[in-house]
Amino acid sequence: MKDQYHENRYVAGDIVYAKVNPSLKLIVRRYIDRIYYCKIMEQPDKKELVYFERELMIPESINF
Repeated sequence: MKDQYHENRYVAGDIVYAKVNPSLKLIVRRYIDRIYYCKIMEQPDKKELVYFERELMIPESINF
């Protein structure tokens, strides 16, 4: 049986940050056509931000 191949690295609900602004915590809301749609963790009512996978990183230590 083949291993399941996952196209995306992050899934909905993952906490990530953008390489250009690592102090801004983001929550992945959805992944469509190789684009991640993220909400700002402290301001969920603000407009969504969009990123490619190469622009995102997972926090090194999760101390929220």
